[in-house]
Amino acid sequence: MKRSVSALAALLALAPAALAAPARAAAGPAVGLSASQGGTGGSITVTGSGWRPEALLTILICGQSVPSRGVTGGTGSCANADGRAVTTDARGTFRRRLPVAEPPVPCPCVVHVATVTGAAAEADAAFQVAGHAVEPLPPEAVSGRLSVLTDTRLDGTDGLLTRFGAPAYRTLVFTVGNVGPSPVKDPVFRVGTSHGVFAPQWDEQQWHGTLAPGGRARIALPVELPAGAHGDYTVSLEYGGRVLAEQPWGVDRPWGVTVFWILACVVVPTAVFRLGMTVVDRVRPRGPQGRRARRPCPRLPGLFRHPPRPRLSRPDTAPRTAAALPWFTPDTDRGSATETDAP
Repeated sequence: MKRSVSALAALLALAPAALAAPARAAAGPAVGLSASQGGTGGSITVTGSGWRPEALLTILICGQSVPSRGVTGGTGSCANADGRAVTTDARGTFRRRLPVAEPPVPCPCVVHVATVTGAAAEADAAFQVAGHAVEPLPPEAVSGRLSVLTDTRLDGTDGLLTRFGAPAYRTLVFTVGNVGPSPVKDPVFRVGTSHGVFAPQWDEQQWHGTLAPGGRARIALPVELPAGAHGDYTVSLEYGGRVLAEQPWGVDRPWGVTVFWILACVVVPTAVFRLGMTVVDRVRPRGPQGRRARRPCPRLPGLFRHPPRPRLSRPDTAPRTAAALPWFTPDTDRGSATETDAP
């Protein structure tokens, strides 16, 4: 009986802790600060809980941001040079000293903590940098906050003209949701294409519609590459200064252009040669009989002549009779005349 009472008392003692653990896990990542404001040159202590165990995190001071909407300008609005990195322990907690630095944009400011690898997670805590300028948030940050909910994809295929250097077209399809407290009307997205280490070439495109808080929409935006482009490209989607998604795009080499230039290098010289020969044939002087005079070929006497063939005499087996010629008469026979006139 005493053992049963002791076991029941132990279970009752552990029940609050067991119920509190799921509550802390459901709350998600959290960030705490040792001070709500500080000046440049000082430092604060940043603590966190509810993170993934053994996760690598970055800690930054960012401007033009509030905890309810996150870093609206992306990491470009943070003091990246003075940021710190930390790894959580087995319980998902951490503690790190952070120097106070002025971000490149005005406040309101936050201490932004985000994961580097693995599943994306982030948390913010309001912080005021003493002596730093304060300006209102941009309109897109006040109206709402969009986030990509599903993986993006590029729809479309290359046609026959693309093989000959025509521009390649695709459609960037993605689903966004409004995770902010206010509706978003006619958002303007920036679609950029980058090749290798070069910076993206951005193109602003507006989507017509309104997204209520908690709402979602399927959006398709056209993407175009310049003529003759080939290789590995990256399509980036940006809204409110934050890159929402990136999608790789591999473009085949336009072999039709290569074949065209090979044919041009063969056909054009042949056509020029035939045209030149036609002109030479027309301007060539003509001979006395109306034919075009040809340049005589030099001959070397006796060089290419064949030696005379020897004739073989055959013995005559039958007597030959000479045919009488019509102009041959006895009067003109020199032998007859000699015998008659001889003394």
